Amino acid sequence: MTRERLYLFDTTLRDGQQTQGVQFSALEKRQIAENLDALGVDYIEGGWPGANPTDSEFFAAAPKTRATMTAFGMTKRVGRSAENDDVLAAVLDARTPAVCLVGKTHDFHVNTALGCTLEENLESIGASVAHCVAKGREALFDAEHFFDGYKANPDYAVSCLKAAQEAGARWLVLCDTNGGTLPSEVGRIVAEVIAAGIPGDRLGIHCHDDTGNAVANSLAAVEAGCRQIQGTLNGLGERCGNANLTTLIPTLLLKEPFRSAFETGVSEAGLTQLLKISRTLDDILNRVPLRSAPYVGASAFAHKAGLHASAILKDPTTYEHIPPESVGNARVIPMSNQAGQSNLRARLASAGIEVEAKDRRLGRILEIIKEREDQGYAYDGAQASFELLARRELGLLPQFFEVKRYRVTVERRKNKYNEMVSLSEAVVVVKIGERKAMSVSDSMDETGQDHGPVNALSKALAKDLGPYQACIDDMKLVDFKVRITNGGTEAVTRVIIDSEDGQGRRWQTVGVSANIVDASFEALLDAITWKLVRDRQVPE
Repeated sequence: MTRERLYLFDTTLRDGQQTQGVQFSALEKRQIAENLDALGVDYIEGGWPGANPTDSEFFAAAPKTRATMTAFGMTKRVGRSAENDDVLAAVLDARTPAVCLVGKTHDFHVNTALGCTLEENLESIGASVAHCVAKGREALFDAEHFFDGYKANPDYAVSCLKAAQEAGARWLVLCDTNGGTLPSEVGRIVAEVIAAGIPGDRLGIHCHDDTGNAVANSLAAVEAGCRQIQGTLNGLGERCGNANLTTLIPTLLLKEPFRSAFETGVSEAGLTQLLKISRTLDDILNRVPLRSAPYVGASAFAHKAGLHASAILKDPTTYEHIPPESVGNARVIPMSNQAGQSNLRARLASAGIEVEAKDRRLGRILEIIKEREDQGYAYDGAQASFELLARRELGLLPQFFEVKRYRVTVERRKNKYNEMVSLSEAVVVVKIGERKAMSVSDSMDETGQDHGPVNALSKALAKDLGPYQACIDDMKLVDFKVRITNGGTEAVTRVIIDSEDGQGRRWQTVGVSANIVDASFEALLDAITWKLVRDRQVPE
């Protein structure tokens, strides 16, 4: 059976940039575009040239991509010719192979937002698309508010599509701009549009996630006949975001009926890079990755219940809908006070530690975990600390160095501008073999901004570890979470730290204490120790 071609259109750099709190630099946009191209999308919408300096800078030095680079703009204004519209000219001046123009298709918006007649809007759509085609560009027409417009006035909404089609548009993109349409409506309306004479292989779908249905709506549109999907990495976008390509792409490649019916530009090898590309975007945005994200989340293949872990050991398909490695992810067997020996042995095996089922030390490890979780520890979200605990009980944890003492001070003093500022400083003394080393560090950055006592402590601890220094130099702390587990005067603080290294590994460690600094130091120490273990460092 011959599979139909399904085209993927990414708008992370344009619609994704409309996310609250997101503003890409031109260099960041270039990095994201290169990742998208490596993934295998067909179109990359780079932004709106002329709308802001960053987008103009990006298009002036856009990377060469296999994907079709696309500039976004709007149809010409009423009362001007397409040749004399400066906004349209700026889009064409970006010299991209494709141009995506947005236009109104809801009669309410034409009359209210544009303040023109329905006929004048149709003329603007047709003239703008025809002008782009005459300039040798592949033209796409984004039919804004199409589904709301179709429900209000189907004849006019379809006439807007036909105006763009007759002018030479390659793609007519049906936009659920307000994100309020449901999958059954999307499927029905797409089928009716095709029945009205517009071929499905000319139709695209652009959904927003205001009801949490953007992915479902996109899939419904494909099943009804659309052959282009627009979306963003990690579901970025205005308000609740756009259809999440990080979810859509693996669904299209791995799930029936899409897997058998369609092919895309994303290969199996490209799909294995999905998690890495998703995390790269989060790093650029300085965001913590969503643990519960489908396919690429840290919890997407985590099996906490002992019953589940036992079944997973026998056959992973018992509780996994796809192999995690197909999207670059990995199976996780968390440890918690709900854990049984099946979880424990599976988690140890994933760390390269084989223990026989009859080994009595397994029971002791479970007892310690339950005791420590009663004290406030959470190994469910700190796998690296669990591994170190287990290795210690099994006699498999080398002592790389010994912390003899540490001290943290926080001082408030006036700077040269006579302003009161904070200065945090930490001193850490370690013993490596027969040598003692003392490291001192503050938490000031190059701008003179203080980043607090934990930052100073982290820098001091990792400043001079002698023979292990090269191993830990590529480590960085990427997230820091604090939780008070008991209230009142006997409060206990739990700190969970996420660390990452140059190999792309990410691991979590936990510390608990009545003192937040002590809890942080415990988690920091575990983070470094885990890195040394995993990199097979040999103690002095």
